[in-house]
Amino acid sequence: MDLLRLSTAGSVDDGKSTLIGRLLYESKSVFEDQLLAVEKATKTNADGEVDLSLLTDGLRAEREQGITIDVAYRYFATPKRKFIIADTPGHEQYTRNMATGASTAQASIILIDARNGVQVQSRRHAYIAHLLGIPHLVVAVNKMDLVDYDQEVFERISREFREFLAKLGRTDLAILPVSALKGDNITTQAKETMPWYEGPSMLDHLENIDVSSDENFDDLRFPVQMVIRPDLDFRAFAGELSSGVVKTGDKITVLPSNKTSTVKTIHTAEGIRDLAFPPMSISLQLEDEIDISRGDMIVRSDNLPMVERTVLANLVWMSEDPLQVGRPYLIKHTTRQVRCRVDELINRIDVNSLDEQDSESLALNEIGNVSITCSEPLYFDSYRDSRRTGSFILIDLQTYNTVAAGMLTGSRKTEDTSEPWSSCEVSREARESLNRHKAAVIWLTGEPGVGKRELASAVELRLLREGIITYRLDCDELRTTLSSDVTPGSSGDSEHLRRTAEVCNILTDAGHIVIASIDSPTVSQISQAQEIMGHEDFLSVLVGSSDSPEPPTNLSLPLPQIDKDQAVERLVSELSSRGILSSETI
Repeated sequence: MDLLRLSTAGSVDDGKSTLIGRLLYESKSVFEDQLLAVEKATKTNADGEVDLSLLTDGLRAEREQGITIDVAYRYFATPKRKFIIADTPGHEQYTRNMATGASTAQASIILIDARNGVQVQSRRHAYIAHLLGIPHLVVAVNKMDLVDYDQEVFERISREFREFLAKLGRTDLAILPVSALKGDNITTQAKETMPWYEGPSMLDHLENIDVSSDENFDDLRFPVQMVIRPDLDFRAFAGELSSGVVKTGDKITVLPSNKTSTVKTIHTAEGIRDLAFPPMSISLQLEDEIDISRGDMIVRSDNLPMVERTVLANLVWMSEDPLQVGRPYLIKHTTRQVRCRVDELINRIDVNSLDEQDSESLALNEIGNVSITCSEPLYFDSYRDSRRTGSFILIDLQTYNTVAAGMLTGSRKTEDTSEPWSSCEVSREARESLNRHKAAVIWLTGEPGVGKRELASAVELRLLREGIITYRLDCDELRTTLSSDVTPGSSGDSEHLRRTAEVCNILTDAGHIVIASIDSPTVSQISQAQEIMGHEDFLSVLVGSSDSPEPPTNLSLPLPQIDKDQAVERLVSELSSRGILSSETI
């Protein structure tokens, strides 16, 4: 028997708690003493109906005000399926509670009062449910008894809500007319009161929602939560499998070290297994001894996540203190916590019209698109591909309160390549003006042994004689220092070149001309380096000749067909033609 996680959403007093109470009551999931307590409390009310909302509204303030404040979780089961349902608040003040309760839901029931139609909060909750990637949406047009079960009212609300969701690209929804108070169309079809409705009852629909394809079984993502080492002979890495399927013998890569190994044993609470799938809690033993700690991620070697420091995200602001662009926060993503800052509030979303609006900040319960830069790279997938590795929270560094929930949408290369954690008033342009030349990167590529290093040294000496500030980087030398923890290979070489490009970035920010000698990188690796450093100041030079397809180069120097001095002068001439060196400099 499978499990369906549900959440409710909607505006204030649309009947969310009553609907859940009705489902609990009619599925025989209410204890006798609970029902007696509810009946006793109902006698103090004016109406004669049993107030089933009291089964979920447990706080005194909730009962006094007749609203839901906190998230209440309830469990019930039918012969076909088990359910965990979250009763979330409808009041705008508690939208953050609604987002919390819906974050793990597979289906969301959005209630609409038939008398009032679609409200702003109805749209807000539907939009948040869409952002949270809830795959199944159910719209319950409630309180049909108060509009005399009018078919026209139901169809008008249905059209309006479908038009709103169509703007989000959502067409996979069911709309049902119900009366939670009277029990119409909750567990059985209301043929007497609504003969015009031919669809399923609420419970029948919930029992038949297909959740078999909701999990991501393709991309192996295993964030390490802790290392288990009870003795010298046993070492395993424990956590919850976020996505993908892991099997004994799988080739895996550990991020961020890029070390590779093979899965030796999979341990579960039931014992050793040959296979595990999400969301199982497991521990993995590997064939090799690798230094792995909390926050690292184990992935399949042929299927890596995005590894970026600057990311794009949708943000639901959950703090009464507004978002401050540029202020440092703490980002918690899977089992990692790193410092970050919100670089830019790209736009704020008007949840009523779904228009994107310019804004300088986000207030409580507002939603926006942001760019975030982290102090260390995140290993993530788009939230649409994986809810677990695509979600995060922002934490205030001073109070340690959660201030926002976020959904990652992709990565972004910022034009600002300066180190983001220091506030320096000296710009790159100021350093270039002092040096009397612009900063740039000369990226020398080619097969081993063609003379790249000798050419790099000659170019450096030629420029230094003219008083030009240079720095030479040898990729092989950096392997023993900067990339000593990276294993050579396809993914390891890409990571090594990425780090080299980041070092070049820092040196160009200091106003230097960097001369880097690299052994035959691929087209994609050169493109990656260009993205990091910017195309304008990046000069790719092919040294010698190559039988393989040439990477995208700005200049070719066919050593040894021309001598080294000619190659040096060609490079200097190229720098001058690009405006990096001026006539006063040379």
